[in-house]
This record gives sequence, structure tokens and C-alpha cells, in this order.
Amino acid sequence: MPRTLNLETHTLRRDSFVEVARRLIQTKGYEALSIQDVLDELDASKGAFYHYFDSKAALLDAVVDRLAADATALVTPVLADPTLSAPDKLKALFAGIARLKAAQKELVLAIMEVWLSDDNAVVREKTRRIVEERLRPWLEVIVRQGIAEGIFSTRHPDVTARLLTSLVQGAQEMAGELWVARQTGKASFKEVVRTFEAYGEAFERVLGAAPGTLTFVDEPTLAFWFS
Repeated sequence: MPRTLNLETHTLRRDSFVEVARRLIQTKGYEALSIQDVLDELDASKGAFYHYFDSKAALLDAVVDRLAADATALVTPVLADPTLSAPDKLKALFAGIARLKAAQKELVLAIMEVWLSDDNAVVREKTRRIVEERLRPWLEVIVRQGIAEGIFSTRHPDVTARLLTSLVQGAQEMAGELWVARQTGKASFKEVVRTFEAYGEAFERVLGAAPGTLTFVDEPTLAFWFS
């Protein structure tokens, strides 16, 4: 008789690989991490690893997807809150994701190094896809609410959500470049603030919102990462 897959056991075992990789990427960095490091931590065989993942890059995908799942758990109650206006939901969305990243700063910086490496273009594109698949539907819900409230004047909420997603991803890439520039003394904190103010203005214009309606990233958050 064929073996019956125990889905719960399968998920728990896969999760253990993801959690160990998450911790090791945070402490060692992705480039220094080897599959053998993960196997040694779990006392597992290569066969067990390749049962769940076809490569080290696939394991990184799973780590990024876990971060996205954590963000989903955080954002879902915000989207469902009937007391929040659309601008308040956007602020809560960005602030919540900022807190999530701050709580795992070392891991986020390690993943950012992968993003910035020319040798990891495929990984970078997969990460973009994961972020886009999660973020765009959230933004579309908020944009539609803002239109209904008369706060946003855009006429195409679905396309607008795509544009906003591209802006967010562009801001993430810019953040990586600025972080490196700050480490090497090639960018001032004032330049960082000015850059993200420009992204905030762009967000408002795409939405057709009044100036000052949104805060893309507040200064204390920027100070946490860039000071």
C-alpha cells in the first residue's frame, strides 16, 4: 500500500528547516550559510532537506515567505477594522511592517544583502514577486475604501494598487542603497529623510490625496535604520 502523507508532520518538519535557516541567515548571513549548516542544526540528512526544498535559494524563498506571512497576520486585523479611515489604514500598514522589520533587524539586513548582490538576481526577482503578491491586494482594498470615503480621487483602484506596490518596492531598493551609502559615509541622514519624503509625496499624488494626508515612513523609523 502507498504511504499516506501526514500533512501536519510534513508541515512541522518543513517549518523546522525554515526556522533554522531564518536564525542562521540572521547570525551568519545568507552567503556564508550552507545547506550542511542547516542539516547539522537539525541532525537531518540531505535527503530530508531535498524532500522539502530543491536548493538553498528555495529555502531563502521560504524564509521570505514566512516574513510575508507574519506581515499578513499583522495587517489582516487592520484591514478589517471598521473604525479606521483609509489613510489611517495605510499608516497602520506601513507602521506595522516597520515594527515587524525592526524586531528582526539582523535578518532583514541579511536578506537586503542578497537583494543588493548582482549574483542573486533570480532570488531578488522571486522576493519581489512574493512581496507583490501579498502587498498589492492589501493596497487595493485600502484604495477602494479611500475612494468611497472621498479622500482618494484616483479612478482606477486596481491599477493604482499596482503603481503603489511598485513605489513601495522601489523604496525598499532605495533603502538598501542608502543604507550602504550611510555605512560608507556617502549619504547624510538629511538625504535619507528627503528621499522618503519624496516617496510619500509620490504616494499622495498617485492616490489623488491632499498633501500631508499620508506618512510613508516617519523620522524615528528612519533614525532607527540610518542613524
